[in-house]
Amino acid sequence: MPKRHGLVLVLCTLVIYLLDQLTKWWVVSAMDEGDVIPVLPPLLSWRFIRNPGAAFSIGTDYTWVFTIIMVLVSVAIVLQVRRVASWLWAVALGLVLGGALGNLTDRLFREPSFGQGHVVDFIALPNFAIFNIADSAVVCGVVLIVLQTLRGIDPDGGRKAKDEAAVGDVGDVGTPGQQRRDHGESSDDEQ
Repeated sequence: MPKRHGLVLVLCTLVIYLLDQLTKWWVVSAMDEGDVIPVLPPLLSWRFIRNPGAAFSIGTDYTWVFTIIMVLVSVAIVLQVRRVASWLWAVALGLVLGGALGNLTDRLFREPSFGQGHVVDFIALPNFAIFNIADSAVVCGVVLIVLQTLRGIDPDGGRKAKDEAAVGDVGDVGTPGQQRRDHGESSDDEQ
């Protein structure tokens, strides 16, 4: 069963990565930087920018830091692939990995230099940051991870709440009637 979950993770990663790179290729080839194309006015437009920083252009002078972070996140997820035994965790980690690899590709291979490339962003909503497919995949994946964590579900499919309850009840073995008999009390069934 875990092999199927790992396959889902890999497929989600590939779909997001390819969709991200194809849309960025289209933007770079069809638009000039700064161009705006209305899609669903006034809610959605394509607005081509190159982002040297993180979300909301934070940390524009530390592009190399984001490159290192994306490499570390990608490696950490790849190391977990064999352990994932939950469908939602597989999808969530696939979304995060696909998005991280999509933006990492930009950081490594786009101008101005290797490891400090500017990420192509183009999805523009009113009064919000301009982003791309990779960014939205990472956000969706992180939301799923938070939801799974709040529900107490681990990547291996186990539940934390049940595991903690089981540890707390280790000394309470047997049925309630059995426990009372063990302590010298009689149960209702014996009277």
